[in-house]
Amino acid sequence: MSLTDRLSNLFKGREEFDLTEGGIARPLFYLSLPIIVTNLLQTAYNLFDTFWLGQYSTDALAAISFAFPMVFLLISVGMGLSVAGSVLVAQHIGADEESEAEYAASQTVALSLLGATLIGVVGYGFVRELLGLLGASRDVLPLATDYMQVISLGMPFMFGFFVFIALMRGYGDTITPMLVMFGSVLLNVVIDPFLIFGWGPFPELGIQGAAIATVFSRGLALAVGLAIMFRGARGVKIRLGQMRPDLSYARKLVGIGVPASVEGMGRALSINLLLVIVAFFPDTVVAAYGVGTRVFSVIFLPAVAVARGVETMTGQNVGAGKPDRAADAANFAARVMFVVLGALGVVAWLGARPIIAVFTTDPEVVDIGVTFLRYVAPSFGFIGVMRAYNGSFRGTGKTLTAAAIVLVIYAGIRLPTAYGLSRAIGYEGIWIAFAVSNVVGAALAYGWYRRGTWRDAGVRDAEPGAAQGVGDDLEVEEVSTDD
Repeated sequence: MSLTDRLSNLFKGREEFDLTEGGIARPLFYLSLPIIVTNLLQTAYNLFDTFWLGQYSTDALAAISFAFPMVFLLISVGMGLSVAGSVLVAQHIGADEESEAEYAASQTVALSLLGATLIGVVGYGFVRELLGLLGASRDVLPLATDYMQVISLGMPFMFGFFVFIALMRGYGDTITPMLVMFGSVLLNVVIDPFLIFGWGPFPELGIQGAAIATVFSRGLALAVGLAIMFRGARGVKIRLGQMRPDLSYARKLVGIGVPASVEGMGRALSINLLLVIVAFFPDTVVAAYGVGTRVFSVIFLPAVAVARGVETMTGQNVGAGKPDRAADAANFAARVMFVVLGALGVVAWLGARPIIAVFTTDPEVVDIGVTFLRYVAPSFGFIGVMRAYNGSFRGTGKTLTAAAIVLVIYAGIRLPTAYGLSRAIGYEGIWIAFAVSNVVGAALAYGWYRRGTWRDAGVRDAEPGAAQGVGDDLEVEEVSTDD
């Protein structure tokens, strides 16, 4: 069997399985595997930027360290609309309402690009002040500002590509976004050093060059994504005539999307606020924290991907009037992720020292990082449980529930526990807070899911063919996001 055939068997398209019929495991696997690869490619995106800027100057490397969390925060603000669009597309596809799915996708693209433009303009005007609040030094602040101003102006391209990924995922196609992401990463890797160092005919732009390379490669990826969706040959189709902003439909998207944005912002802010607590301790503790969280980001990729797969399967099965199958998908994913991440936790606990040593040669940082991994590793499986059920909540349109769980866990459990225990017993208290919040998060998500209120959810209830290109003709229920 050729390599092409092997890849074809490994990555199957939506046309090769039905998310609303048959077994749960196979379609969930085929949905989730390309998402894992896409997320790995996204990680590679950031790593290559970090690598090239590290070769350029220490100040540039420090500047991008301040910029990355802010990029994450800005994207999180607008990410809710992409989640809303994905959920609506999934539910309409599950109900065999192709025209309504097209209208939902068209409106999501138009409104998301408008929102991203607004966020970018506001961000451009205030990034210097925000970076100053984060503690950027006098030498680093101008560099970080230059980088973030370019990213802010390119926010429609950055965010628009994520919308393309989300809408295709809602349709059930996770392979096409993976392939487009691969091309985008490859382009960024190639042009990064030319723009940073001024190779060949290009001027030396330093950190601004890295930002331009990122925006250009994402902009090209968005153009490819839009072309794919306008053609509609693979995945959901969008129509130019349906992209005139519809205020009534915007309220629907915002009703689902704002809590999803709050969920993403809650995660982003918790990372920055935990840094404030960690910063009370020596730099070796800060370094160990940075290494540990990077290890977690890789280990948790399967849970993130499966949660997105559950989101799509839940949406399509709710749309098809099969809530029990949606519940089966969530429960199956929770069990599998508990086992898989639990096993990875055992590996991380046993191999903590060599894992941390990959990232640093400082023996003190290694020792502290080992304690971090060993405190948190036994709770890895619980992260999988929480992610799986939160994906199901989002798939039904209950984004407020998913956001509430995240806020309770991070703001109500992890941050205060980390602060209190770190004052009482030292930095080990921060590690304990991670483990405690992971276990509580799984219990809270499972308990909330067992209440069964999600069964009453449904963000679409339109007659087939209700949307034929005119937004005012689309009749759908108001979104219920409360519990």
